[in-house]
Amino acid sequence: MITRRNVLAAGGFGLLVGHRLGYGQPATTMRQVGVLFLPTEGATIQIRDAFTQGMRDLGWLEGKNVEYRFLYAGGDAGRLDALAVELIRQRVDVMVTPSSQATRVAQRATKAIPIVMASVPNAVGAGLVASLARPGGNITGITNEQEELVGKVIEILHTAAPGARRFAIMLNETSLAQVESWAGARSACASLGLIALRIVASTPEQIGPAVEQIAQQHADAVVVIRDGLYLSERTRLQELMQATRLPVAYGFREHVAIGGLLSYSADLAANFRQAAKYVDKILRGAKPADLPAEQPTKFELAINLKTANSLGLTIPQSLLLRADEVIQF
Repeated sequence: MITRRNVLAAGGFGLLVGHRLGYGQPATTMRQVGVLFLPTEGATIQIRDAFTQGMRDLGWLEGKNVEYRFLYAGGDAGRLDALAVELIRQRVDVMVTPSSQATRVAQRATKAIPIVMASVPNAVGAGLVASLARPGGNITGITNEQEELVGKVIEILHTAAPGARRFAIMLNETSLAQVESWAGARSACASLGLIALRIVASTPEQIGPAVEQIAQQHADAVVVIRDGLYLSERTRLQELMQATRLPVAYGFREHVAIGGLLSYSADLAANFRQAAKYVDKILRGAKPADLPAEQPTKFELAINLKTANSLGLTIPQSLLLRADEVIQF
């Protein structure tokens, strides 16, 4: 027998189902998000937390409607292929790739699973997306112009150490951005009347010999291009660099926190929170090809005054006023 109460209950249930499945509400089924990190787990805690917090802010609660699969290559790019295959085997709904190496591996591994770049240099030039406005394919996310960024780092280091003339540029050749990084370094050095020295360290084992080469080539200053390998090996790298008594600029503030002179880079935490917005849209039905890739809007300068003092450098007040973080102790 159909009563008024039955009809109202059925209508209310229909509204409830429609509300839950609407675009603006979290999915009721458990979704799987895989994150493919090049560095070690310990090197990624802050950016990983920024990403999961960004997801929580959008209604994705771990263990309730989303599960994460965080995999780490430990700085070894050669391990990324197997890790990408593992994420595919686990049938993740979206892959998040925080490095150019991880993004390239994911691109080779799948054309079906959406891929969100979290902080990848020169995605257009590297062939990861067709254009920023229309990425095409299954990849979108956050990208930056590495050539311009490297030039800015060199300019800042030159301001901090004006007497330096021979700049060693440490690169990881497994990175898609190394060509742009070297081009940007050469251009910036030439415009400032400096000499650029190419130093390659693409594995943990090559870092020690690379630092020795820096000394052998009589470098006056060093720029370490931002890379997951160097982030993973930051403690050992800083110890080796400290022994050279040279001013060193890095691509991550984490290097400065343990004794590096300075860093200039996009705000990684902000990038990962933005990446969460891409993942949210994709889990709700959007296609990567229809989501324009974006460039970072916030960059941070960190300076370690204690290190500057130990090197006998006086950091100009103009540079200190521009800094987002100044470490004094």
